[in-house]
Amino acid sequence: CIAFDVSELKALPELVQKASQPFGAPDILVNAAGLNPRKPWNELTPEIWEYTLRLNLSAPFFLAQALVPEMMRQGGGGMVKNRSRNMVQSSRAFPNGLPYGASKGGIAQLTRGMAEAWSRPGAGITANAIAPGFFKTQLTAPLFDKPEVVEALARQTTMKRVGFAEDIQGL
Repeated sequence: CIAFDVSELKALPELVQKASQPFGAPDILVNAAGLNPRKPWNELTPEIWEYTLRLNLSAPFFLAQALVPEMMRQGGGGMVKNRSRNMVQSSRAFPNGLPYGASKGGIAQLTRGMAEAWSRPGAGITANAIAPGFFKTQLTAPLFDKPEVVEALARQTTMKRVGFAEDIQGL
């Protein structure tokens, strides 16, 4: 286990080096770090906006960029991006989630671009994004203190319920 702040973009090559020491270069990358400040538009500062996009969108790109050359030398690899746990904000807007939604929409397009760039014959790197919907996570836990909010979010889903870990087992 390596504890690392992936929002420190210039330090990501160091993370790749540390992660490669025990078993060799990683052949899979799962981007799951994220931040949702949940603030109205008039309370967003440039610092909040920039940090949210750096952590949610820039870090996945630059970490992948650092890993891809070795994945290609090894004959392939895989990347999984989390588009959004919180009601698929990559495609559905929330008024108090502007930077989060923008970053997760960016992840959707970034993943498409990565798939185009790196899945060609000879590169062998898959790039996928999952958008499992609303789950209880560290990021969403405060909302679970408000049953009416959770019920409203559940009503907006096809299955009329929040997600559970077993719903995405295997992904």
